[in-house]
Amino acid sequence: MTASASALRRSLGVGDAVVIGLGSMIGAGIFAALAPAAHAAGSGLLLGLAVAAVVAYCNAKSSARLAARYPASGGTYVYGRERLGEFWGYLAGWSFVVGKTASCAAMALTVGTYVWPGQAHAVAVAAVVALTAVNYGGIQKSAWLTRVIVAVVLAVLASVVVGCLVSGAADAGRLDAGASGGADGVLQAAGLLFFAFAGYARIATLGEEVRDPARTIPRAIPLALGITLVVYACVAAAVLSVLGSDGLADASAPLADAARAAGTPWLVPVVRVGAAVAGLGSLLALILGVSRTTLAMARDRHLPGALAAVHPRFQVPHRAELAVGAVVAVLAATVDVRGAIGFSSFGVLTYYAVANASAWTLASASASTSMSAALAARVVAGVGLAGCVVLAFSLPAVSVVVGAGVLVVGAVVYGVRQWAAGAGAGKA
Repeated sequence: MTASASALRRSLGVGDAVVIGLGSMIGAGIFAALAPAAHAAGSGLLLGLAVAAVVAYCNAKSSARLAARYPASGGTYVYGRERLGEFWGYLAGWSFVVGKTASCAAMALTVGTYVWPGQAHAVAVAAVVALTAVNYGGIQKSAWLTRVIVAVVLAVLASVVVGCLVSGAADAGRLDAGASGGADGVLQAAGLLFFAFAGYARIATLGEEVRDPARTIPRAIPLALGITLVVYACVAAAVLSVLGSDGLADASAPLADAARAAGTPWLVPVVRVGAAVAGLGSLLALILGVSRTTLAMARDRHLPGALAAVHPRFQVPHRAELAVGAVVAVLAATVDVRGAIGFSSFGVLTYYAVANASAWTLASASASTSMSAALAARVVAGVGLAGCVVLAFSLPAVSVVVGAGVLVVGAVVYGVRQWAAGAGAGKA
């Protein structure tokens, strides 16, 4: 396969990249993640959100610098391979593909649960098929649909915030800055909430489809992250002011429960629609990102080489997209994977740990960077690396055990493959 035959078209500007990042982050997570985070942190929920935001900011800065240097599909898979060696790139790619595939199924089932609870699996499969078809039609179609989804979700979240804050049920005294869940609870909440921030990686994994990546990616990632942080902080504060940390921890549908408690029951069906639309946005962006990492790994033969094909007309990795869509559809039809969110968080944090370690080497290697700028970049990468490790091992024990086990399986597969390749070369 020639380089031109496997190349993707650069068609995304700053606005498109920001919208795709927002579509990845402002998704179904904000409708569901607040309750388990409040259960872990208690009154320290907002502290957990702040910790998650700091780690996400460090990861975003490191990812933006790396994406500008290596504007190719694959994100941290490429950065780890180029900066740390083939194994670390492979491990990042493995973490991303496996973890995010489970997340895709979870988002699809979230859509099904909100749209038609009695037929959640059937709706989930239909959503996967429809969004895979959208992605197959080209990246600009995906960006256009994501723009519509982001607008709808932001309107719903704004309605919830205003409805809560202007109601008589709101009490600023419930925004306790303490940490009744303790430091461990705050860190666990940060790990769970980090999952909702992680979508900015989608901008980096689409690096081969961005115009002027050295300028576009470093601008788009912080913009998307900053907007998301403001939205999440407003929503969390509004819901806390009505439900309090205990009420939020017990909520099955936090935003809907907050709307009901605020005396605005008409908002409840609006929230249900918003949650379904947000789930579709998350699913669209997740399939997009996983297929691009699959493409990059297939190019290096860590996955079947046939998945590296790019459609001659639509300029998308169509086989990778179809393969990812098929796997996600099977999972959505047969398995309840909501419990895999913790594992997915572990995988995502592992992925970003590799990104920060890669950025650490980049900071010392750039001859055009001043000493102060290089030191600042190293501090950011170091804080991001440490934060990822701490948050990963602060997750619930089952998530840590399952996540570590899947990483070990991936490492064993890599080792066996390398041994087989070496043995084959020796016989030749």
